[in-house]
Amino acid sequence: MRGRLIVIEGTDGVGKTTLIDGLFSYLGERGLRPLKLRDPGGTELGEEIRTLLKEDFRPLCDRAEALLFAAARAQIAEEIVKPALAEGRWVLLDRFLLSSLAYQGVGRGLGVEPVRALSTFALDGLAADRTLVLRLSPAEAARRRHVRGKLQDRIEQAGEAFMHTVEDAYRQLSAEEPGITVVSADGSEQTVLADALAALAALLPGA
Repeated sequence: MRGRLIVIEGTDGVGKTTLIDGLFSYLGERGLRPLKLRDPGGTELGEEIRTLLKEDFRPLCDRAEALLFAAARAQIAEEIVKPALAEGRWVLLDRFLLSSLAYQGVGRGLGVEPVRALSTFALDGLAADRTLVLRLSPAEAARRRHVRGKLQDRIEQAGEAFMHTVEDAYRQLSAEEPGITVVSADGSEQTVLADALAALAALLPGA
């Protein structure tokens, strides 16, 4: 049986990593051999691209940024995700196509459809079985980013106005794109995990 690709989306600070860890434990306890990955990243090439995108502060034009995200996505799709799904494993992916639509398509002003076409080419038919978008109020998301206390990466340094634009893009896209479920990130870790599992219930074995 083919595995499932579950994508966790949202702006920085909404709790994607925490939710993925919870889902990983839940699925592992049920013998589904889950795999945790991040986009960009997950492969040797992808991690090098991630460093360029996040930690290298040399000038990078918006189109080059979008192309680098697509290149990393193509590599992880072919090298890891497709083989894992073919083995029947569940893949939990931190960010995917929706991030590029929100950050580069809307945030950078490149246009949703051109960025979608770029990622569609990169993914060569791979699509998420379900995308969960974690949502917080913009004020709470900004507060969480602030209290994390870590140095801002290159994209985060675009500023709060940029982040608000991306948050608005996620809201709009979540209402328009297929296969997306919005999950409130305002509750406790246990509540968010329970809501996420409820959204995935139809995909779980025995459903």
